[in-house]
Amino acid sequence: MPASIKAGLIGAAVITVLSLLGLIPCVGCITFILRWLVFAGTGVLAAYWLTPPRTVGEGAKVGAIAALISAAVGGVVNAAISGVSFLIAGGAQAFSSQAGQLPPELVDQLGEIGIDLAGIGATIGGVLAVSAVCCVAGALLAAALGALGGLSFAAAKSD
Repeated sequence: MPASIKAGLIGAAVITVLSLLGLIPCVGCITFILRWLVFAGTGVLAAYWLTPPRTVGEGAKVGAIAALISAAVGGVVNAAISGVSFLIAGGAQAFSSQAGQLPPELVDQLGEIGIDLAGIGATIGGVLAVSAVCCVAGALLAAALGALGGLSFAAAKSD
């Protein structure tokens, strides 16, 4: 099995555990930071499994691929968690009732800048769409961190 896939699957398992631990109140702040370290570590692991001599370019490439695999799995897990949490919390009805409790001045200010509370996240499709946008942005950052981790390791340990 290629080093990038092996490291990516290990990183995906760690990201899945961190996503589930993030459901615990106050732990989510810590797991959020740990996720970014896992992406860099996944890149290091992928570069470690390369056969010597390791080049910086190859280390960056396998690190980015491994981190992308981890981020893709993590994004799917987070989308599922967000969807289930939205439904457990009461779905669109709960969102509407909570939005109705906001001060009218705040609702007016949000309306002036073009934010319509009735249309934001009011459906499970909205929740999944926002999750997808976050997943793509997170995957790009994960690839950069994985490449940086793989590049750093390959530069330090080329033999």
